[in-house]
Amino acid sequence: MIPRYSRKAMTDIWEPQTRFRIWFEIEAHACDALAELGVIPKESAEAIWEKGGTAQFDVARIDEIERVTKHDVIAFLTHLAEFIGADSRFVHQGMTSSDVLDTCLSVQLDRAADLLIADVDALLAALKKRAFEHKDTLTMGRSHGVHAEPTTFGLKLAQAYAEFSRARARLVAARAEIAVCAISGAVGTFANIDPRVEAHVAKKMGLAVEPISTQVIPRDRHAAFFATLAVVASSIERLAVEIRHLQRTEVLEAEEFFSEGQKGSSAMPHKRNPVLSENLTGLARLVRGMAIPALEDVALWHERDISHSSVERMIGPDATITLDFALVRLANVIENLVVYPEAMRKNLEKLGGLVNSQRVLIALTQKGVSREDAYAMVQRNALAQWRGEGDFRTLLGADEAVASKLTSQELDRLFDLSYHCKYVDTIFARVFSS
Repeated sequence: MIPRYSRKAMTDIWEPQTRFRIWFEIEAHACDALAELGVIPKESAEAIWEKGGTAQFDVARIDEIERVTKHDVIAFLTHLAEFIGADSRFVHQGMTSSDVLDTCLSVQLDRAADLLIADVDALLAALKKRAFEHKDTLTMGRSHGVHAEPTTFGLKLAQAYAEFSRARARLVAARAEIAVCAISGAVGTFANIDPRVEAHVAKKMGLAVEPISTQVIPRDRHAAFFATLAVVASSIERLAVEIRHLQRTEVLEAEEFFSEGQKGSSAMPHKRNPVLSENLTGLARLVRGMAIPALEDVALWHERDISHSSVERMIGPDATITLDFALVRLANVIENLVVYPEAMRKNLEKLGGLVNSQRVLIALTQKGVSREDAYAMVQRNALAQWRGEGDFRTLLGADEAVASKLTSQELDRLFDLSYHCKYVDTIFARVFSS
Protein backbone atom coordinates (compact mmCIF):
# COMPACT_ATOMS: atom_id res chain seq x y z
CA MET A 1 0.00 0.00 0.00
CA ILE A 2 1.32 3.46 -0.88
CA PRO A 3 2.34 5.76 2.00
CA ARG A 4 -0.40 8.27 1.09
CA TYR A 5 -3.05 5.94 2.51
CA SER A 6 -1.02 4.32 5.28
CA ARG A 7 -0.54 4.83 9.00
CA LYS A 8 2.65 3.68 10.68
CA ALA A 9 1.00 1.68 13.46
CA MET A 10 -0.60 -0.59 10.87
CA THR A 11 2.24 -0.72 8.35
CA ASP A 12 4.66 -1.74 11.11
CA ILE A 13 2.71 -4.99 11.51
CA TRP A 14 3.57 -5.91 7.93
CA GLU A 15 7.21 -4.86 7.83
CA PRO A 16 9.69 -7.68 6.98
CA GLN A 17 11.51 -7.19 10.27
CA THR A 18 8.23 -7.70 12.15
CA ARG A 19 7.41 -10.79 10.12
CA PHE A 20 10.82 -12.35 10.74
CA ARG A 21 10.59 -11.55 14.44
CA ILE A 22 7.27 -13.41 14.63
CA TRP A 23 8.77 -16.33 12.67
CA PHE A 24 11.63 -16.52 15.15
CA GLU A 25 9.31 -16.45 18.15
CA ILE A 26 7.21 -19.27 16.70
CA GLU A 27 10.33 -21.38 16.10
CA ALA A 28 11.86 -20.54 19.48
CA HIS A 29 8.69 -21.28 21.43
CA ALA A 30 8.44 -24.60 19.57
CA CYS A 31 12.00 -25.36 20.67
CA ASP A 32 11.07 -24.63 24.29
CA ALA A 33 8.23 -27.12 24.06
CA LEU A 34 10.45 -29.71 22.37
CA ALA A 35 13.00 -29.25 25.15
CA GLU A 36 10.34 -29.79 27.83
CA LEU A 37 9.34 -32.97 26.06
CA GLY A 38 12.97 -34.12 25.99
CA VAL A 39 13.22 -34.09 22.22
CA ILE A 40 16.02 -31.51 22.12
CA PRO A 41 18.49 -30.31 24.78
CA LYS A 42 17.20 -27.54 27.04
CA GLU A 43 20.50 -25.69 26.76
CA SER A 44 20.02 -25.60 22.99
CA ALA A 45 16.56 -24.06 23.34
CA GLU A 46 18.03 -21.47 25.72
CA ALA A 47 20.86 -20.71 23.32
CA ILE A 48 18.42 -20.17 20.48
CA TRP A 49 16.60 -17.51 22.51
CA GLU A 50 19.87 -15.98 23.72
CA LYS A 51 21.34 -15.59 20.24
CA GLY A 52 18.15 -14.79 18.35
CA GLY A 53 15.95 -13.08 20.91
CA THR A 54 17.38 -9.59 20.43
CA ALA A 55 18.70 -10.01 16.90
CA GLN A 56 17.96 -7.62 14.09
CA PHE A 57 17.43 -9.87 11.14
CA ASP A 58 19.27 -8.92 7.97
CA VAL A 59 16.43 -8.61 5.46
CA ALA A 60 18.81 -8.06 2.55
CA ARG A 61 20.76 -11.21 3.50
CA ILE A 62 17.55 -13.27 3.69
CA ASP A 63 16.51 -11.96 0.27
CA GLU A 64 19.94 -12.88 -1.07
CA ILE A 65 19.62 -16.45 0.19
CA GLU A 66 16.07 -16.72 -1.15
CA ARG A 67 17.24 -15.80 -4.64
CA VAL A 68 19.16 -19.08 -4.54
CA THR A 69 16.80 -21.31 -2.51
CA LYS A 70 13.59 -19.95 -4.04
CA HIS A 71 12.04 -20.60 -0.62
CA ASP A 72 11.41 -17.86 1.93
CA VAL A 73 11.27 -19.97 5.10
CA ILE A 74 14.42 -21.91 4.19
CA ALA A 75 16.17 -18.60 3.48
CA PHE A 76 15.18 -17.36 6.94
CA LEU A 77 16.28 -20.56 8.65
CA THR A 78 19.60 -20.43 6.81
CA HIS A 79 20.16 -16.86 7.97
CA LEU A 80 19.17 -17.86 11.51
CA ALA A 81 21.78 -20.60 11.48
CA GLU A 82 24.45 -18.08 10.56
CA PHE A 83 24.34 -16.47 13.99
CA ILE A 84 22.83 -19.23 16.15
CA GLY A 85 25.40 -21.81 15.10
CA ALA A 86 25.25 -25.53 15.82
CA ASP A 87 22.07 -25.35 17.92
CA SER A 88 20.18 -24.23 14.83
CA ARG A 89 19.89 -27.91 13.86
CA PHE A 90 17.08 -28.17 16.44
CA VAL A 91 15.08 -25.31 14.93
CA HIS A 92 12.04 -26.29 12.84
CA GLN A 93 12.15 -29.95 13.91
CA GLY A 94 9.03 -31.78 12.75
CA MET A 95 7.58 -28.54 11.39
CA THR A 96 6.66 -27.46 7.90
CA SER A 97 6.75 -24.01 6.35
CA SER A 98 3.01 -23.49 6.69
CA ASP A 99 3.28 -23.95 10.45
CA VAL A 100 5.38 -20.80 10.53
CA LEU A 101 3.69 -18.85 7.74
CA ASP A 102 0.10 -19.50 8.77
CA THR A 103 0.67 -18.94 12.46
CA CYS A 104 2.54 -15.73 11.68
CA LEU A 105 -0.30 -14.49 9.46
CA SER A 106 -2.73 -15.22 12.28
CA VAL A 107 -0.66 -13.09 14.64
CA GLN A 108 -0.47 -10.25 12.13
CA LEU A 109 -4.20 -10.28 11.38
CA ASP A 110 -4.96 -10.47 15.10
CA ARG A 111 -2.83 -7.39 15.72
CA ALA A 112 -4.35 -5.61 12.73
CA ALA A 113 -7.83 -6.36 14.04
CA ASP A 114 -6.92 -4.78 17.38
CA LEU A 115 -6.03 -1.54 15.59
CA LEU A 116 -9.18 -1.64 13.46
CA ILE A 117 -11.36 -2.13 16.52
CA ALA A 118 -9.68 0.86 18.17
CA ASP A 119 -10.32 2.86 14.99
CA VAL A 120 -14.02 1.97 15.11
CA ASP A 121 -14.14 2.99 18.78
CA ALA A 122 -12.82 6.44 17.87
CA LEU A 123 -15.36 6.73 15.05
CA LEU A 124 -18.18 5.68 17.38
CA ALA A 125 -17.17 8.36 19.85
CA ALA A 126 -17.29 11.03 17.15
CA LEU A 127 -20.65 9.81 15.85
CA LYS A 128 -22.17 9.75 19.33
CA LYS A 129 -20.95 13.24 20.15
CA ARG A 130 -22.34 14.74 16.92
CA ALA A 131 -25.57 12.72 17.13
CA PHE A 132 -26.46 14.17 20.53
CA GLU A 133 -25.41 17.62 19.32
CA HIS A 134 -28.00 17.41 16.52
CA LYS A 135 -30.54 15.12 18.14
CA ASP A 136 -33.36 17.60 17.53
CA THR A 137 -32.01 19.33 14.41
CA LEU A 138 -34.81 18.85 11.90
CA THR A 139 -33.77 17.86 8.42
CA MET A 140 -35.31 16.36 5.34
CA GLY A 141 -35.51 12.60 5.11
CA ARG A 142 -35.22 11.38 1.53
CA SER A 143 -36.14 8.21 -0.30
CA HIS A 144 -34.96 7.72 -3.88
CA GLY A 145 -33.18 11.06 -3.40
CA VAL A 146 -36.58 12.80 -3.19
CA HIS A 147 -38.04 14.59 -0.15
CA ALA A 148 -39.99 12.08 1.93
CA GLU A 149 -40.73 13.09 5.55
CA PRO A 150 -38.81 15.03 8.19
CA THR A 151 -36.24 13.36 10.40
CA THR A 152 -33.40 14.80 12.48
CA PHE A 153 -29.74 15.02 11.63
CA GLY A 154 -29.06 13.36 14.97
CA LEU A 155 -31.04 10.33 13.83
CA LYS A 156 -28.93 10.11 10.68
CA LEU A 157 -25.80 9.98 12.81
CA ALA A 158 -27.41 7.60 15.31
CA GLN A 159 -28.10 5.21 12.44
CA ALA A 160 -24.42 5.33 11.49
CA TYR A 161 -23.49 4.76 15.14
CA ALA A 162 -25.65 1.63 15.27
CA GLU A 163 -24.16 0.36 12.01
CA PHE A 164 -20.59 0.82 13.17
CA SER A 165 -21.46 -0.80 16.50
CA ARG A 166 -22.34 -3.86 14.46
CA ALA A 167 -19.11 -3.40 12.51
CA ARG A 168 -17.20 -3.50 15.78
CA ALA A 169 -18.91 -6.71 16.85
CA ARG A 170 -18.09 -8.27 13.47
CA LEU A 171 -14.44 -7.30 13.78
CA VAL A 172 -14.25 -8.80 17.26
CA ALA A 173 -15.75 -12.03 15.93
CA ALA A 174 -13.44 -12.02 12.90
CA ARG A 175 -10.42 -11.50 15.13
CA ALA A 176 -11.41 -14.46 17.30
CA GLU A 177 -11.91 -16.67 14.25
CA ILE A 178 -8.59 -15.83 12.62
CA ALA A 179 -6.42 -15.92 15.77
CA VAL A 180 -5.48 -19.59 15.58
CA CYS A 181 -2.19 -21.47 15.58
CA ALA A 182 -1.25 -24.54 13.56
CA ILE A 183 1.98 -26.44 14.32
CA SER A 184 0.95 -29.83 12.95
CA GLY A 185 3.66 -30.71 10.43
CA ALA A 186 3.33 -32.07 6.93
CA VAL A 187 -0.32 -32.69 5.96
CA GLY A 188 -1.37 -31.85 9.52
CA THR A 189 -1.00 -35.28 11.13
CA PHE A 190 1.51 -34.36 13.89
CA ALA A 191 3.54 -37.40 12.74
CA ASN A 192 6.83 -35.67 13.49
CA ILE A 193 5.81 -33.18 16.17
CA ASP A 194 3.81 -33.55 19.36
CA PRO A 195 0.48 -31.63 19.54
CA ARG A 196 1.69 -30.27 22.87
CA VAL A 197 4.20 -28.17 20.94
CA GLU A 198 1.35 -26.54 19.06
CA ALA A 199 -0.53 -25.87 22.30
CA HIS A 200 2.57 -24.25 23.83
CA VAL A 201 3.25 -22.03 20.82
CA ALA A 202 -0.42 -21.02 20.65
CA LYS A 203 -0.44 -19.96 24.29
CA LYS A 204 2.79 -18.00 23.96
CA MET A 205 1.62 -16.22 20.80
CA GLY A 206 -1.82 -15.39 22.23
CA LEU A 207 -3.68 -17.67 19.84
CA ALA A 208 -6.16 -20.51 20.01
CA VAL A 209 -5.31 -23.96 18.64
CA GLU A 210 -6.66 -24.83 15.21
CA PRO A 211 -8.65 -28.05 15.91
CA ILE A 212 -7.66 -29.65 12.62
CA SER A 213 -5.29 -28.29 10.03
CA THR A 214 -4.32 -29.92 6.77
CA GLN A 215 -0.79 -28.51 6.87
CA VAL A 216 -2.51 -25.15 6.41
CA ILE A 217 -5.09 -23.34 8.51
CA PRO A 218 -8.44 -23.68 6.68
CA ARG A 219 -8.98 -20.60 4.55
CA ASP A 220 -12.65 -20.18 5.40
CA ARG A 221 -11.31 -18.36 8.46
CA HIS A 222 -9.41 -15.89 6.30
CA ALA A 223 -12.34 -15.50 3.93
CA ALA A 224 -14.57 -14.54 6.86
CA PHE A 225 -11.97 -12.05 8.07
CA PHE A 226 -11.59 -10.24 4.76
CA ALA A 227 -15.33 -10.39 4.08
CA THR A 228 -15.81 -8.62 7.41
CA LEU A 229 -13.37 -5.91 6.34
CA ALA A 230 -15.38 -5.53 3.13
CA VAL A 231 -18.63 -5.06 5.04
CA VAL A 232 -17.02 -2.44 7.27
CA ALA A 233 -15.73 -0.68 4.15
CA SER A 234 -19.24 -0.65 2.72
CA SER A 235 -20.51 1.03 5.89
CA ILE A 236 -17.79 3.65 5.47
CA GLU A 237 -18.94 4.29 1.93
CA ARG A 238 -22.59 4.54 2.97
CA LEU A 239 -21.81 7.39 5.36
CA ALA A 240 -19.37 9.01 2.93
CA VAL A 241 -21.98 9.05 0.16
CA GLU A 242 -24.49 10.68 2.53
CA ILE A 243 -22.00 13.46 3.27
CA ARG A 244 -21.25 13.89 -0.43
CA HIS A 245 -24.93 14.36 -1.17
CA LEU A 246 -25.46 16.79 1.70
CA GLN A 247 -22.54 18.91 0.45
CA ARG A 248 -23.99 19.34 -3.06
CA THR A 249 -24.57 23.02 -3.80
CA GLU A 250 -28.29 22.49 -4.30
CA VAL A 251 -28.53 20.84 -0.86
CA LEU A 252 -25.63 22.18 1.26
CA GLU A 253 -26.96 20.99 4.60
CA ALA A 254 -23.52 19.86 5.77
CA GLU A 255 -19.99 19.88 4.42
CA GLU A 256 -16.50 18.74 5.19
CA PHE A 257 -14.39 21.22 7.13
CA PHE A 258 -12.42 23.43 4.75
CA SER A 259 -9.18 24.47 6.40
CA GLU A 260 -7.34 27.74 5.99
CA GLY A 261 -5.09 27.58 2.96
CA GLN A 262 -6.93 24.60 1.49
CA LYS A 263 -7.65 24.72 -2.23
CA GLY A 264 -10.60 23.05 -3.91
CA SER A 265 -9.67 23.34 -7.56
CA SER A 266 -6.63 24.24 -9.63
CA ALA A 267 -8.92 26.12 -12.03
CA MET A 268 -11.84 27.45 -9.93
CA PRO A 269 -10.88 29.29 -6.73
CA HIS A 270 -14.44 29.13 -5.36
CA LYS A 271 -14.61 25.33 -5.10
CA ARG A 272 -15.07 23.51 -1.75
CA ASN A 273 -15.33 19.84 -2.64
CA PRO A 274 -16.12 16.73 -0.50
CA VAL A 275 -12.72 15.27 -1.37
CA LEU A 276 -12.28 13.26 1.82
CA SER A 277 -15.65 11.52 1.45
CA GLU A 278 -14.97 10.86 -2.21
CA ASN A 279 -11.59 9.41 -1.23
CA LEU A 280 -13.33 7.16 1.30
CA THR A 281 -15.65 5.88 -1.41
CA GLY A 282 -12.65 4.88 -3.50
CA LEU A 283 -10.84 3.22 -0.61
CA ALA A 284 -13.97 1.25 0.25
CA ARG A 285 -14.03 -0.11 -3.29
CA LEU A 286 -10.47 -1.37 -2.87
CA VAL A 287 -11.17 -3.17 0.40
CA ARG A 288 -14.31 -4.80 -1.00
CA GLY A 289 -12.35 -5.94 -4.02
CA MET A 290 -9.96 -7.87 -1.79
CA ALA A 291 -12.74 -10.01 -0.33
CA ILE A 292 -13.31 -11.97 -3.54
CA PRO A 293 -9.76 -13.41 -3.79
CA ALA A 294 -9.98 -14.37 -0.11
CA LEU A 295 -13.20 -16.27 -0.80
CA GLU A 296 -11.56 -18.00 -3.76
CA ASP A 297 -8.65 -19.08 -1.53
CA VAL A 298 -10.92 -21.41 0.45
CA ALA A 299 -10.80 -24.16 -2.19
CA LEU A 300 -7.19 -25.34 -1.99
CA TRP A 301 -6.09 -28.67 -3.49
CA HIS A 302 -6.18 -31.68 -1.16
CA GLU A 303 -4.23 -30.98 2.05
CA ARG A 304 -2.66 -27.81 0.68
CA ASP A 305 -1.34 -25.82 -2.24
CA ILE A 306 0.09 -22.30 -2.36
CA SER A 307 -2.39 -20.57 -4.66
CA HIS A 308 -3.51 -18.59 -1.62
CA SER A 309 -0.01 -17.38 -0.80
CA SER A 310 0.42 -14.65 -3.39
CA VAL A 311 -3.09 -13.41 -2.65
CA GLU A 312 -2.54 -13.10 1.08
CA ARG A 313 0.87 -11.47 0.74
CA MET A 314 -0.97 -8.62 -0.98
CA ILE A 315 -4.41 -8.42 0.62
CA GLY A 316 -3.18 -9.00 4.17
CA PRO A 317 -1.28 -5.71 4.32
CA ASP A 318 -3.33 -3.79 1.75
CA ALA A 319 -6.81 -4.50 3.11
CA THR A 320 -5.91 -3.81 6.74
CA ILE A 321 -3.78 -0.74 5.99
CA THR A 322 -6.46 0.74 3.72
CA LEU A 323 -9.31 0.13 6.14
CA ASP A 324 -7.29 1.50 9.04
CA PHE A 325 -6.62 4.70 7.13
CA ALA A 326 -10.25 5.00 6.00
CA LEU A 327 -11.70 4.58 9.49
CA VAL A 328 -9.40 7.22 10.94
CA ARG A 329 -10.19 9.59 8.08
CA LEU A 330 -13.93 9.09 8.51
CA ALA A 331 -13.72 9.79 12.24
CA ASN A 332 -11.94 13.05 11.40
CA VAL A 333 -14.60 13.98 8.84
CA ILE A 334 -17.42 13.41 11.36
CA GLU A 335 -15.61 15.21 14.18
CA ASN A 336 -15.11 18.30 12.02
CA LEU A 337 -18.25 18.15 9.88
CA VAL A 338 -19.83 21.58 9.40
CA VAL A 339 -23.61 21.39 9.80
CA TYR A 340 -26.10 24.01 8.57
CA PRO A 341 -29.42 23.73 10.48
CA GLU A 342 -30.87 26.79 8.72
CA ALA A 343 -30.22 25.24 5.33
CA MET A 344 -31.91 22.08 6.56
CA ARG A 345 -34.94 24.10 7.63
CA LYS A 346 -35.01 25.92 4.30
CA ASN A 347 -34.96 22.62 2.42
CA LEU A 348 -37.70 21.27 4.68
CA GLU A 349 -39.94 24.13 3.63
CA LYS A 350 -38.96 23.95 -0.03
CA LEU A 351 -42.04 21.92 -1.02
CA GLY A 352 -44.45 24.06 0.98
CA GLY A 353 -45.63 21.33 3.33
CA LEU A 354 -45.93 18.47 0.86
CA VAL A 355 -43.93 16.34 3.27
CA ASN A 356 -47.01 16.22 5.52
CA SER A 357 -49.07 14.35 2.91
CA GLN A 358 -49.10 11.08 4.90
CA ARG A 359 -50.42 12.85 7.99
CA VAL A 360 -53.32 14.27 5.97
CA LEU A 361 -53.96 10.85 4.41
CA ILE A 362 -54.14 9.18 7.83
CA ALA A 363 -56.32 11.94 9.25
CA LEU A 364 -58.86 11.54 6.43
CA THR A 365 -59.06 7.76 6.97
CA GLN A 366 -59.71 8.42 10.65
CA LYS A 367 -62.63 10.61 9.60
CA GLY A 368 -64.23 7.68 7.78
CA VAL A 369 -62.83 8.16 4.27
CA SER A 370 -61.60 5.01 2.54
CA ARG A 371 -57.84 4.81 2.06
CA GLU A 372 -58.20 4.81 -1.71
CA ASP A 373 -60.39 7.93 -1.72
CA ALA A 374 -58.22 9.67 0.87
CA TYR A 375 -55.10 8.95 -1.19
CA ALA A 376 -56.73 10.40 -4.30
CA MET A 377 -57.86 13.52 -2.41
CA VAL A 378 -54.38 14.19 -1.01
CA GLN A 379 -52.52 13.31 -4.19
CA ARG A 380 -54.51 15.62 -6.46
CA ASN A 381 -53.66 18.56 -4.26
CA ALA A 382 -50.02 17.48 -3.95
CA LEU A 383 -49.71 17.20 -7.72
CA ALA A 384 -51.30 20.62 -8.11
CA GLN A 385 -48.51 22.10 -6.01
CA TRP A 386 -45.91 20.16 -8.03
CA ARG A 387 -47.39 21.92 -11.08
CA GLY A 388 -47.04 25.30 -9.36
CA GLU A 389 -50.76 25.87 -8.94
CA GLY A 390 -50.61 26.85 -5.28
CA ASP A 391 -49.53 26.03 -1.74
CA PHE A 392 -50.36 22.52 -0.49
CA ARG A 393 -51.98 23.70 2.74
CA THR A 394 -54.07 26.29 0.90
CA LEU A 395 -55.04 23.83 -1.81
CA LEU A 396 -56.22 21.31 0.79
CA GLY A 397 -58.29 23.94 2.55
CA ALA A 398 -59.93 24.90 -0.73
CA ASP A 399 -60.72 21.30 -1.65
CA GLU A 400 -64.36 20.78 -0.70
CA ALA A 401 -63.96 17.04 -0.18
CA VAL A 402 -61.08 17.60 2.21
CA ALA A 403 -62.63 20.58 3.96
CA SER A 404 -65.80 18.59 4.59
CA LYS A 405 -63.78 16.18 6.72
CA LEU A 406 -61.00 18.31 8.29
CA THR A 407 -61.38 21.75 9.84
CA SER A 408 -58.85 24.51 9.25
CA GLN A 409 -57.47 24.03 12.77
CA GLU A 410 -57.12 20.31 12.22
CA LEU A 411 -55.26 20.89 8.96
CA ASP A 412 -52.93 23.36 10.68
CA ARG A 413 -52.02 20.78 13.31
CA LEU A 414 -51.18 18.29 10.58
CA PHE A 415 -48.48 20.68 9.34
CA ASP A 416 -46.62 20.88 12.67
CA LEU A 417 -43.13 19.49 11.96
CA SER A 418 -42.40 18.79 15.62
CA TYR A 419 -44.79 15.84 15.31
CA HIS A 420 -42.02 13.92 13.56
CA CYS A 421 -39.67 14.22 16.56
CA LYS A 422 -41.86 12.69 19.24
CA TYR A 423 -39.98 9.38 19.34
CA VAL A 424 -36.45 10.65 18.84
CA ASP A 425 -35.62 10.07 22.51
CA THR A 426 -36.97 6.53 22.27
CA ILE A 427 -34.76 5.76 19.26
CA PHE A 428 -31.71 7.32 20.94
CA ALA A 429 -32.31 5.20 24.03
CA ARG A 430 -32.36 2.09 21.84
CA VAL A 431 -29.14 3.03 20.04
CA PHE A 432 -27.05 4.43 22.87
CA SER A 433 -28.37 2.60 25.94
CA SER A 434 -25.58 0.01 25.77
